[in-house]
Amino acid sequence: MRAVSQKKRNSTASQGILLLIILVFCIFPFYWMVTTSLKDQIVALQTPPAWVFEVTFGNYTEVLFKDGVWENLLNSLIIAVCTTFLSIFLGCPAAFALARFEFRGKKDLWFWFITNRMVSPIVLALPFFLIVRNLKLLDTHLVLILIYLTFNLPIVIWICTDQFRAIPRDLDEAAVIEGASQWRIFRSICLPLAAPGVAVSGIFSFIFSWNELMYALVLTRNNAKTAPAMAVSFMEGYNLPYGKIMATSTLIVIPVIIFALIASKQLVRGLTMGAVK
Repeated sequence: MRAVSQKKRNSTASQGILLLIILVFCIFPFYWMVTTSLKDQIVALQTPPAWVFEVTFGNYTEVLFKDGVWENLLNSLIIAVCTTFLSIFLGCPAAFALARFEFRGKKDLWFWFITNRMVSPIVLALPFFLIVRNLKLLDTHLVLILIYLTFNLPIVIWICTDQFRAIPRDLDEAAVIEGASQWRIFRSICLPLAAPGVAVSGIFSFIFSWNELMYALVLTRNNAKTAPAMAVSFMEGYNLPYGKIMATSTLIVIPVIIFALIASKQLVRGLTMGAVK
């Protein structure tokens, strides 16, 4: 018994050490980003790196008030919120139809939705640019919202379809007997029960829209430039202001972390809902 108990303790200790190593590996990039944002340019370029340094918030003051990054953060927020709302508004009814109804071409439609997310953004960047330029929509919030909608909508449909499938059909049949329409069943019965999955799809849609860079670089200039595109714009030739880049990156990451922490309970419920039947 002692040998078995010692073996279990050793196994637990090994697992703990492995998890600690993984945790450090995942957190270190964020630590490096934040600490670099608190250094001036000379300290940031020191070799070997300065682990102990005098903290300065000059980079944050410069990017927020001199470079106007707060406007880019506002652009990112507007675009991400609008995209998330539209993705859920359009994706939930589509997911309900795919989960509850049988119709011709259903499998092909489902496959089309999923494969839309597999297309590399760089492949579509030039065609989108030419179309948007001809429509005179360059550097507008609307064009980014519509384009982000094209690759967030499949995620919402994919996640929410599984959530609706996990809801027993007996509830639908009981509601039909009581005279409820399909819209009433969707709105009053299935949608509340699938709320964790809807929340998960909304979280993913928001994060993907908030962090997207490729289309923001190609399709915006000044008025609708997002925060990730602004962070990249600080790179000018051989001039790399690491402090400003890292300060902007930290400002981009903080809202996502706060949002994910607030919604973490719904995230776990949504990911596990329907996994066991």
